Amino acid sequence: MHPGPILFCGDPHGQWQHIIDAALQTDARAVILLGDLEPARPLHIELAAIRERVWYIHGNHDTDHADNFANVWHSELADRNLHGQVITLPCGTRIGGLGGVFRGAVWYPKDQQAPKFRNREEHARITLRQDRWQGSVPLKHWSSIYPDEVDQLAALQADILITHEAPGYHEHGFAPLDELARRMGARMTVHGHQHDCIDSSARWAEQGFESYGVGLRGLMARP
Repeated sequence: MHPGPILFCGDPHGQWQHIIDAALQTDARAVILLGDLEPARPLHIELAAIRERVWYIHGNHDTDHADNFANVWHSELADRNLHGQVITLPCGTRIGGLGGVFRGAVWYPKDQQAPKFRNREEHARITLRQDRWQGSVPLKHWSSIYPDEVDQLAALQADILITHEAPGYHEHGFAPLDELARRMGARMTVHGHQHDCIDSSARWAEQGFESYGVGLRGLMARP
């Protein structure tokens, strides 16, 4: 097991060398990518030097076009996508993930309206055949968050919850992610997407967990 920290990486948008360098220099025990990966080649090739330590969630830009999708979902690291699951690192830390974003065509909690679809399967059933991507929803919506995914994740327990969207402390964040973190018993949330790292410590006691954003191509190390 690598003795170094857990390294959380803000949206790479196709840039990898700073992540590889930091992981090797710190001997990071795990490298956690927070979405918007956009690899120009399959992810396992881009991160070959550290691939055994890499975990990730997808972001909205990972479904912008077919190449992005293929290089993430069909990479040899596809089983390292934490979306909708919890894994336990060798150090014992449990990390859960929720990739993607809220979209009005599926579910946008701030609208105070019922979700249009509970899950991807419901959405796929009303999608015209020519608009389906790999037999399911349109390509764009492979990175949409569905309510059933949140509910299923909430039934699990984790020490750290990583999301692409920001939780409620952020101006552009979502309160349902706070509730998700609390239901999972998370002591910390870490997100990307907003390309900033606002100090939210004044909210931690009220939230019941620490919340961190990691900026564009930023890095955050935690023991």
